[in-house]
Amino acid sequence: MSNYFSTHMTEKIVLAGFGGQGMMLLGKLLAQAAMADGKKVTYFPSYGTEVRGGTAVYHLIISNDEIFSPIIEEADTLIIMNQPSYQKFKEMLKPNGLLLLNTSMIKSDNFHDAVVYKVSATEISSKLGNVLVSNIVMLGAYLAIKKLFSPTLILEELQEILRGKKANLLTINKQALENGMREIESTQHQSVP
Repeated sequence: MSNYFSTHMTEKIVLAGFGGQGMMLLGKLLAQAAMADGKKVTYFPSYGTEVRGGTAVYHLIISNDEIFSPIIEEADTLIIMNQPSYQKFKEMLKPNGLLLLNTSMIKSDNFHDAVVYKVSATEISSKLGNVLVSNIVMLGAYLAIKKLFSPTLILEELQEILRGKKANLLTINKQALENGMREIESTQHQSVP
């Protein structure tokens, strides 16, 4: 598996969705996996006025080098879960950046100067039996695109987070991760003439 960090030193990611869509967990998983992989990390979680239903946004910077500010003004990657977040944060994406959209909840306009991947994460997670794992579907898609870490590293972090009473959620989260990765792999195969 090619490692994104062999050519790029820093990845600035903005994760955004409704409170309750798991943006904080998604950010935490990526941050912990990056730290376990020896990278430097800063993160800045932020919530709207009400936690559930308001906007939840997570700024995450992963780098081989020292990071001087946790605030992202121009993102390499946007992972967006809902329409209000799309409208609010789409202008933060740098030219030719990665835009990963949950098309179950977003109707996007034609976004120029971006590499756009559309994943129906809410629909996929609903078919798995738990709409709350849509964030992990998006994580799987992101890993398949950027290849930042091996899925095994993310699963180890998930296992750590889902200990005790939450251990029974590991299986569905693993399925969500795999489904997200498969979604990207199948679209890449379709685009080959």
